[in-house]
Amino acid sequence: MHRGKTFIISGPSGVGKSTVLNALLDKRSDIYFSVSATTRDPRPGEVDGVHYHFLDVDTFRDWIAKDEFLEYAEYVGNFYGTPKKYVDAAMNRGQDVILDIEVQGAIQVCSKRPDTVRIFIAPPSWRELERRLTERGTDTPDKIQKRLLRAKVEFQTAHTYDYFVINDTVEDAVNELNAIMTAEHCKPKERMEIISGK
Repeated sequence: MHRGKTFIISGPSGVGKSTVLNALLDKRSDIYFSVSATTRDPRPGEVDGVHYHFLDVDTFRDWIAKDEFLEYAEYVGNFYGTPKKYVDAAMNRGQDVILDIEVQGAIQVCSKRPDTVRIFIAPPSWRELERRLTERGTDTPDKIQKRLLRAKVEFQTAHTYDYFVINDTVEDAVNELNAIMTAEHCKPKERMEIISGK
């Protein structure tokens, strides 16, 4: 059985990452979607281990000290991070792991694990991104402009990623992600190990 690979999915807010990833997860059963750890309180309906691994601050700091995270950050007074142990367990089961993380987190992960595959998801146009953010109806016009400004900053790092997927339609984006994940397992190193029985 081959070991799974880790795939990072990054992209600006409003690009449709969650929609695309949910559709990909419906299509493939061999994928583990990494659940982040956080010190924030659970919201109504959130389940520990499903939506987040909810930790108290002392435990989170202890995990940091023990190098238990692939990446972590503090955001609005709470910690968020990607625990190594769940990622490694899934990879050892032969599952590919998807991390939905921002650009700064991706840099942290790749510094620890250079073989991580990075995929940047982009909108078909800036106008379309603005339309999607507006139609979500969750942000004020001022917040939307801040999100667009942040998107332009994130976009400047896109060339450092291994793949670039444009989310014009969910179906096309899912097909491209699926193709990328399949191709990554067709590299000679992995295939030759299978043949030689290592």
